[in-house]
Amino acid sequence: MRVNKKYSCLPAEEKGIHIINIRAIEDIGYDQHESTLLNSLSKNPDADCKYGLYFRDGKRKVDYILVYHYKKSSAGKTLTRRVHHNDSSARSTKQDQPLPGKGVQLEMGESEPHVDYHEDDKRFRREEYEGNLVEAGLELEHDEDTKIHGVGFVKIHAPWNVLCREAEFLKLKMPTKKMYQINQTHGLLKKINSVIQKITEPIQPKVAEQKSQTVKRLSYPFSREKQHLFDLSDRDSFFDSKTRSTIVYEILKRTTCTKAKYSMGITSLLANGVYSAAYPLHDGDYEGENVEPNDRKLLCEEWASYGVFYKYQPIDLVRKYFGEKIGLYFAWLGVYTQMLIPASVVGIIVFLYGCATVDENIPSMEMCDQRNNITMCPLCDRTCSYWKMSSACATARASHLFDNPATVFFSVFMALWAATFMEHWKRKQMRLNYRWDLTGFEEEEDHPRAEYEAKVLEKSLRKEHKHKETDKEKLTWKDRFPAYLTNFVGIIFMVGLTFAIVFGVIIYRISTAAALAISSTPSGRSSVRVTVTATAVIINLVVIIILDEVYGCIARWLTQIEVPKTDKSFEERLIFKAFLLKFVNAYTPIFYVAFFKGRFVGRPGDYVYIFHSFRMEECAPGGCLMELCIQLSIIMLGKQLIQNNLFEIGIPKMKKFIRYMKLKRRRSLDHEEHMKKKQRYEVDYNLEPFAGLTPEYMEMIIQFGFVTLFVASFPLAPLFALLNNIIEIRLDAKKFVTELRRPVAVRAKDIGIWYNILRGIGKLAVIINAFVISFTSDFIPRLVYLYMYSENGTMHGFVNHTLSSFNVSDFQAGTAPNDPMDLGYEVQICRYKDYREPPWSENKYDISKDFWAVLAARLAFVIVFQNLVMFMSDFVDWIIPDIPKDISQQIHKEKVLMVEVFMREEQGKLHMLETWKDKDKKKGENCNNHSPRLSRSHSGSLSSCHSYPLDV
Repeated sequence: MRVNKKYSCLPAEEKGIHIINIRAIEDIGYDQHESTLLNSLSKNPDADCKYGLYFRDGKRKVDYILVYHYKKSSAGKTLTRRVHHNDSSARSTKQDQPLPGKGVQLEMGESEPHVDYHEDDKRFRREEYEGNLVEAGLELEHDEDTKIHGVGFVKIHAPWNVLCREAEFLKLKMPTKKMYQINQTHGLLKKINSVIQKITEPIQPKVAEQKSQTVKRLSYPFSREKQHLFDLSDRDSFFDSKTRSTIVYEILKRTTCTKAKYSMGITSLLANGVYSAAYPLHDGDYEGENVEPNDRKLLCEEWASYGVFYKYQPIDLVRKYFGEKIGLYFAWLGVYTQMLIPASVVGIIVFLYGCATVDENIPSMEMCDQRNNITMCPLCDRTCSYWKMSSACATARASHLFDNPATVFFSVFMALWAATFMEHWKRKQMRLNYRWDLTGFEEEEDHPRAEYEAKVLEKSLRKEHKHKETDKEKLTWKDRFPAYLTNFVGIIFMVGLTFAIVFGVIIYRISTAAALAISSTPSGRSSVRVTVTATAVIINLVVIIILDEVYGCIARWLTQIEVPKTDKSFEERLIFKAFLLKFVNAYTPIFYVAFFKGRFVGRPGDYVYIFHSFRMEECAPGGCLMELCIQLSIIMLGKQLIQNNLFEIGIPKMKKFIRYMKLKRRRSLDHEEHMKKKQRYEVDYNLEPFAGLTPEYMEMIIQFGFVTLFVASFPLAPLFALLNNIIEIRLDAKKFVTELRRPVAVRAKDIGIWYNILRGIGKLAVIINAFVISFTSDFIPRLVYLYMYSENGTMHGFVNHTLSSFNVSDFQAGTAPNDPMDLGYEVQICRYKDYREPPWSENKYDISKDFWAVLAARLAFVIVFQNLVMFMSDFVDWIIPDIPKDISQQIHKEKVLMVEVFMREEQGKLHMLETWKDKDKKKGENCNNHSPRLSRSHSGSLSSCHSYPLDV
């Protein structure tokens, strides 16, 4: 590896110091630590470089860090440190020629260290890779004198010429000198906007980027030939830290190491352990005394604090610090949370309407009326006895809170809300694209992943072994077929496992209900259903949380064996698999209660049995909607509280503590090193690596499903989602600012595949809510009874209409209650909820005509509701333009201004050329019109004439 001569250390002979003498002094313990020598020259050398934010010269900023592990022997420890202080490259730690006196040292009793070929191979690869980085124009500086034993750091700085070159390659839009006025609203809109600004001023974050701007700099893709167009008055701040780290990362990905017979970029080197980490630095500390102002500290105060939960997010500052991709995530999360406010208000109104009308609900009043001596059939065989319908009064009254006509309106409202939310986000996204100079940005194909390159190499080596000609290889579907087959089988198995677990919980519910019915006291039997439901839901919640983590790991493994070519392809495939598995895992128990429970029970005397012993469970007399509400609320709240919040807080802190304890055990430092303040890159190394935005998006998408898919059964879902998101925003912000290493800024103009998933959930929500209203709730049977069977146009008699009769003499042998006199009288006819012929008819227990009338009405409602709401959603989508009018005008204005700038530049060039020609022509005429007296100096005049343009 070549070394920058400017920072190479002097040979030992030129210093006039013999290496043997230095070693001898060290061995007898008289060597003074090199920090003492440095302290005599400078009060605090680390303060000059701002504790790792700059190189040792205090001028060149650290743009990126590479971390590697090395095995350091005690004999070479001091020499390594000395080289660090005098040299900025890795090459200086390795001597090509034996040092003077090296042989004498070995003769003095030092045994030759064991040769670790694996470590040597890593070191050689690092040397070649770092040499290629130097050839690419980057400047490096090493530091192995750290508080972390056995860990070395490579500090990388990109000089100005490299930044300009790469900015041109990446087509980065940079601000020019040209400034223009942003179109302002006039008249009534201006007054309204000013009022809104005054009202929202207390909830605006106190950052400069958040203030409304009236002027904007014209941006243009950076070009070295047109540097005069850009504002280069302050070169140090022209490229901010986020842009600098992005440029360095692009160079790291592009630079290869070929010593291992195949090219290895930074991703391959990280995967093979040549480097253990690579990350940009945070801007500085976010807490403590005498901390210099920086963006990280400002974000911590105005964004990552629970005390500012009521304020808007400083999205522009988030984008400036973390990049566009992370900025878009938090912008989307903010828009989603804001849109939950009206949904929560309407949900609360619907819930309060149910509370206000519960005493006026005729069906629940009939169920609670003790005078209606309705005897119900047993809920299980033998051990369960007959029971009075009035004992289910509390369940019926509670069901009305969520099963009333207002829930139908709320379902329509939430479908339109979802469509409005998507359109609002698209418009917000366009505003951010304009503000962040992303208009016209197109993502280019990413570099191949390390695993893909390794797989291609393996394929090439196989062909070389078979003496075949090898062109540029790539993986085909035949190479990936085993992985595709494994993916298909694995996903089917995981979905089947989820169904099996739900089935196991059903068996638990049935068996537990029967057991409690046997052992419970008469007063306790009334709460059997609530006990079984609550415990079953908690079991479902625990299983969902565990399987969520398992399915996340399995989805990643299934994606890895596919070996996608690029990171973008890997991310999209991972998102699809993880979403599919987690969607099935989270919603399968809810789907069962909503659409399957109580549908395949059979009837008294002819029940459906599982394993010939367990009878299928039935819905409560008030319907399954109340149980669906309990299931949905517990799973939603439990996931948000445990998985989204406790896990996000606890797991990173636990990992950080474990990493700290490991480093503490590995340290073997003296007191002076222990008291020394850590460098910035050492502190950041102890932080948790950034694992991508997929987990953050995933939890919000699953929550979006809870809010929209079954909102007809739980109108308070938007409220709980809103409360969770208020905490979630600050929790994620705190994690990004304080717990994670700074991620590499990634440019993005949208949220990618997540938008399509959101649209899919919005469309699916319309269908599911239509089925929940028509099949799970009693809304349609009530309408059918009201308009077809009611004698006086009221709901009186509805409960009796939905119950069928059964003669107890028709029980199958061994299924009748053991205690038929439990109610104090002999029962001959019991009732059950179904539409069937009575036992005294010719076709007893057959399905009645009422059943088919209700079914037809239910199907008609599904069709009408689905098409009507879909049409309304599409109408909202069509009527709201994707691009705000003012933004489209500003984009057009920018194009016109850019054309004007270039036209003026061209006109200036032409004018200058014409001026030169005119001056040249006049000078030539003056030379030709000389007087005879000046003829002697004619040659001199001609020479001066011809030299004029050259001087210009």
